[in-house]
Amino acid sequence: MLVYVFGKKFDADLAPAVQQFLEKMVRRGISICVYKGFEGFLQSLVQIPAHTTFEEDSEFENAAALFSFGGDGTFLDAARLVGSKRIPILGINTGRLGFLSHVSVSEADEALEQFVNSEYTIDPRSFIQIKSEQFDFGDFPFALNEITINHATRNQMIKINASVNKAFLSSYWADGLIVATPTGSTAYSLSCGGPIVTPSSNNFILTPISAHNLTARPLVIGDSSTVRLKAECRSGQIQVTLDSTQYVLDGGAEISLSRAPFELQMILLEGRNFFRTIRKKMGWGLDIRMD
Repeated sequence: MLVYVFGKKFDADLAPAVQQFLEKMVRRGISICVYKGFEGFLQSLVQIPAHTTFEEDSEFENAAALFSFGGDGTFLDAARLVGSKRIPILGINTGRLGFLSHVSVSEADEALEQFVNSEYTIDPRSFIQIKSEQFDFGDFPFALNEITINHATRNQMIKINASVNKAFLSSYWADGLIVATPTGSTAYSLSCGGPIVTPSSNNFILTPISAHNLTARPLVIGDSSTVRLKAECRSGQIQVTLDSTQYVLDGGAEISLSRAPFELQMILLEGRNFFRTIRKKMGWGLDIRMD
């Protein structure tokens, strides 16, 4: 069994746990292939077991899965790396909150036992695809969490004209607008007042950022829709962000957003689900009252 290992950086005090996790992978008969950009960082902290390496353009031949070591930002980068190749991804949390990277390094024994024994399900997660006749968004014009549009150079209100399936929706006067997937409903959209949406809901969430027209509220629509946006600003350019990847466009450029033709294959180990994750990460149901 071959597992690809991706990551960036993590706190040095987690190094012993990460090393034990890698060693336990090998002891369980898993061959590991480490991302070249992660290998150098690992070598500065741990003794990596026997392994091969891969680059960004890897075809992930014979991959059983990709393990992402880091927080949710690292998981998003792993999703971009895998793209449409349908390689299952398991997030090992060495970061902070961890909605996507939901397995801690301290759970190595249980996680590896379940993985090797195929005691998991695949939780498909949708992407948003972006298109524009005025701009080329490169080889991967997709986002797993959200696509955000705002002013490129300073905190300045912009006007965003939005339509859904060619029907005019609204003009948002705001710092920006977020169009999120259900996966992204617990990310930037949530911090701007958007709703939490379950991963299988087949929706987009449109969440304005600091809207000046105070009646503007988050809106949930079906992801079979096409959302068209045109941002206008008094001066300068606009910024479009696909998860953590940023692009600068001329004001007035039109973009269209739709559901991508493929999905991320996210590994959910047995006994884990979306509701368990949000209860744990957000502290739902806990009595925190003081005596």
